[in-house]
Amino acid sequence: MLDLRSPELLRTKAYMNGSWVEVTNTFDVHNPATGQELASVADLTVDDVRIAICAAHRAQPMWAAKTGKERAALLRRWHDLMVAHADDLAQILTAEMGKPLAEAKGEVLYGASFIEWFAEEAKRIYGDVIPGHQPDKRIVVLKQPVGVVGSITPWNFPNAMIARKVAPALAVGCTFVARPSELTPLSALAMAELAHQAGIPAGVFNVVPSTAAAEVGEEFCSNEKIAKITFTGSTRVGKILMEQCASQVKKVSLELGGNAPFIVFDDADVDAAVEGALIAKFRNAGQTCVCANRIYAQAGIHDEFVRELSDRVREFTVGNGFQDVTSIGPLINKAAFRKVEAHISDAVAKGATVKVGGSPHALGGQFYEPTVVTGMTSDMLAASEETFGPVAPVFKFETEEQAAMQANDSEFGLAAYFYTQDLNRAWRMAEQLQTGMVGINTGLISTEVAPFGGIKQSGLGREGSKYGTDDYVELKYMCFGGIQ
Repeated sequence: MLDLRSPELLRTKAYMNGSWVEVTNTFDVHNPATGQELASVADLTVDDVRIAICAAHRAQPMWAAKTGKERAALLRRWHDLMVAHADDLAQILTAEMGKPLAEAKGEVLYGASFIEWFAEEAKRIYGDVIPGHQPDKRIVVLKQPVGVVGSITPWNFPNAMIARKVAPALAVGCTFVARPSELTPLSALAMAELAHQAGIPAGVFNVVPSTAAAEVGEEFCSNEKIAKITFTGSTRVGKILMEQCASQVKKVSLELGGNAPFIVFDDADVDAAVEGALIAKFRNAGQTCVCANRIYAQAGIHDEFVRELSDRVREFTVGNGFQDVTSIGPLINKAAFRKVEAHISDAVAKGATVKVGGSPHALGGQFYEPTVVTGMTSDMLAASEETFGPVAPVFKFETEEQAAMQANDSEFGLAAYFYTQDLNRAWRMAEQLQTGMVGINTGLISTEVAPFGGIKQSGLGREGSKYGTDDYVELKYMCFGGIQ
């Protein structure tokens, strides 16, 4: 079992209206590395979730009426508690999700950074005074909170995905109902415990674990007390949520699928490009939405890049995330494991060559060998689908125009990366790539100070930065007439 300094962080009940609520039904949460049962967690019905929504709806006017400074102080206290308990939160996260403990702690601190950032932004939700169009008129624009926010988040970043959403929502005066993935609810419940300790008022932040994913999602979309949906997950589910919100023209922000290209030009610093590829591809065992899913190496440096990348990938240690030597943890479940197998089998059948890995790991279970595959072509599954696993497929290209065309040949547009030492090319490529985010000579782009989000079928809206509150406010225009 976990060795927590603060055992009260391991919560299994739902957190609603400032209280821990027990229900009749439960579901089990397992460690993906060992299969060990970690906890039995409250499994809420749609009726239970409605109670949480009503609590958030009642609390919202009170929370919105607080000054930005008052909300900022509470959020800052929550941030400080998350940092103080980062080791315990990382243990919980590794146990339920599988990523190495150092990565888990990094995620916890990354999530906390959003709470800190938006605590500071809470005092700066500025409106405008617009010069009037007539002598006796004055125009003022206010930003007001949308109301109650319903959040649906995935298993791969169970702390940070909630933090990126709840922090701006609470900062501007919204209240929040979070439905975490049933695979990883313990991190969300631990965050709720710390929010409670920080003094976040009852009803402002609610966590509703449930295995009824589709039913809860539909309730969020149809319940008139929910003003906005924020979702991170698959494009398929995002489209369903958009359709279900359409009847109420409900505000929606979506961070959906990705198929990030990672381009290495002949003039790149190959060592730096390899380092960037390792970060962009293999972090969290390749289970990230901004993962380098398609690696393009220009013909002149292709062989050198593949050789160095393969040598580094061989150095990875696969294992339980609690072991200090582990750099690659397990895949989250058998479905994820089978998808990795299917992508590699498809590529090999169509002529690709496995340079490293390519097989289930000797540890068994949901562990898969870190893999490098070359000779990739556009007709292979990995060219069009997210693998979401520790597989680096390398495509060879000849010209800059070819690289841009292939990189943009996707319905997704979340992130892209490229390496070059040519400043002219850097500007050309950055402007041509059809993605919401571009990493230039870096494989690590996520930060609370920059706007995270995509275009095309990768979603709507942005998280983080000064733009991160925009999705949680409504603009109200007020026209004062009769001014003498």
